[in-house]
Amino acid sequence: MGLVAAGVALAIAAAGRAFAVPLPPHAEAPGCMAASDEKPNGKQFQSEPAMTIDPAAAYATKLQTNCGTIDIALDAAHAPRTVNSFQFLSGQQYFDHTPCHRLTTQGLFVLQCGDPTGTGTGGPGYQFPDENLAGATYPTGTVAMANAGPNTNGSQFFLVYSDSKLPPNYTPFGHITGGLSVLQNIATGGVKDGSPDGAPASPVVLESVTTARN
Repeated sequence: MGLVAAGVALAIAAAGRAFAVPLPPHAEAPGCMAASDEKPNGKQFQSEPAMTIDPAAAYATKLQTNCGTIDIALDAAHAPRTVNSFQFLSGQQYFDHTPCHRLTTQGLFVLQCGDPTGTGTGGPGYQFPDENLAGATYPTGTVAMANAGPNTNGSQFFLVYSDSKLPPNYTPFGHITGGLSVLQNIATGGVKDGSPDGAPASPVVLESVTTARN
């Protein structure tokens, strides 16, 4: 199952003629360090976790990457199942030591993470429905779920580093509150093969991901 590989690729094709980012194709992303040799735990789950969060409460996630820290405020009120799943997977250390396998630099300006396999096809073993799509937009700092079609959310998500034109098909569930410069620095490194869509030139790894109620 290719979470996002199909859906987002189509979005790039549709919007690519309208946008371009003048990124050097092989520049080193500033601030990135060598990632640890530790591997993802590869856990799989039979079903979506039971609801344990309070949709009326505030939740935050901290992404510790080998390129710096990114802080995210989660929108439990409008995307409760998404935030609940994200908190569950964070608590299971599911995201720890996973690569951010995809960077896009034309038409769509995102870093995609959350796949332990690093192939764009991995997931936690369950899927859950879309949320918060009415009028959804994807400005700089948005955090949204990647998918392979309607109601196929799993573990893959993307971070928007520059305003992106996308149809409202991807559940937005948070926004970056700190470390946007870390994300933008990663983007300046460009894609490994010099294309507008592929693995980042400088490997990016989520060393640890923690989610907690504020």
